[in-house]
Amino acid sequence: MLAPLALQHQKVVYNLLFRAAADTWLRMAADPQHLGARLGFLAILHTWGQTLLHHPHLHCVVPGGGLSPDGQRWIACPTGFFLPVRVLSRLFRRLFLEGLQQAFDHHQLQFHGQLQPLAEPQGFARLLDRCRHTEWVVSAKPPFGGPAQVLEYLGRYTHHVAISNQRLLTCEEGNVSFRWKDSRHHNQQRVMTLDAAEFIRRFLLPILPAGFVRIRSFGWLSHRHRAEHLARCRQVLAVPEFPPPAEPPPLHWTARSQQLTGLDPTLCPQCGQGPLVHWQTLLPLRHQHSRVPPGVDSS
Repeated sequence: MLAPLALQHQKVVYNLLFRAAADTWLRMAADPQHLGARLGFLAILHTWGQTLLHHPHLHCVVPGGGLSPDGQRWIACPTGFFLPVRVLSRLFRRLFLEGLQQAFDHHQLQFHGQLQPLAEPQGFARLLDRCRHTEWVVSAKPPFGGPAQVLEYLGRYTHHVAISNQRLLTCEEGNVSFRWKDSRHHNQQRVMTLDAAEFIRRFLLPILPAGFVRIRSFGWLSHRHRAEHLARCRQVLAVPEFPPPAEPPPLHWTARSQQLTGLDPTLCPQCGQGPLVHWQTLLPLRHQHSRVPPGVDSS
């Protein structure tokens, strides 16, 4: 019920999403009844689902512990448990809805189309009341494969578009078919076919406002004091500072293209077997007209 509101007010609602999530993590972790530590974490905005529908939510990468308030020791969470997710979800819901009410009170929200009834205080109050009586999903779990797998998983959302070429199956008679993973039925692979106009509409939904930052850091991982705090974490954990990894040699553009698309650009796109051979480089027309024919004195 909040997704259409977020789509019409992306900057306001997405910024609020980051702020409410950060306040929730930091408050809960700092509470001595839970962890009693200062956290540092990353949050990544993700705004689409497998079927390309608008579904804004955050992925957070949070260490299993944090620095003590005086910074003298590391406080680790108990084995197999981090923070109570039910309490997390309730606090996040309250902070988010309070921020949404403040945005409404400060006239930061403008309602159009189907959302026009929310422009009245009574209509907006009814929306928030429905949201307060809905259970919000907050999931906290350890990574299945380790840090490398977490980064690979999140990299799909931070550096790729909403759907990869490998999932596209056909584009015929004005319809586009693609594969999608049904998480409600044990991640079964299914096929969805959409009208081309609807497919393009969904494909464009994740485009964020110009300059919007979708990856943010908080706590002792925030940019201002990150180096200092990371050094302190290594010190209290007795972990040596690792040298930065060596930069791998740059890939040739053909290898990079094949890695991103799954297609070999050196092969014929029609038969997929014959090699493509460079025959001639065609210059743009403006360069062709400006070139002086051989043997002509340009002075």
